[in-house]
Amino acid sequence: MTYLVESPHTKEECLQALDDVLARGPEFLSRFEWGCMSGDHTGWAVVEAGSETAARGMVPVLVRGKARIVEVGKFTPEQIRSFHGTK
Repeated sequence: MTYLVESPHTKEECLQALDDVLARGPEFLSRFEWGCMSGDHTGWAVVEAGSETAARGMVPVLVRGKARIVEVGKFTPEQIRSFHGTK
């Protein structure tokens, strides 16, 4: 399953959150986009995980309780047309 992970943190928590993600390796760090440099202390990632709990486990412990985890997916053109009741 695919999840969008949104990991907000404060300015004071920022360096620890970054260090925690980096501790999992450079490849894991590369999955995240960060708003910190523009003043929005949030990390976003799209991850593959077996469950919402597993996706939440990817968030640094320091800010895990604040994280938002959303299962996401893609639509096909056929699905969208079917929503309109057309073929």
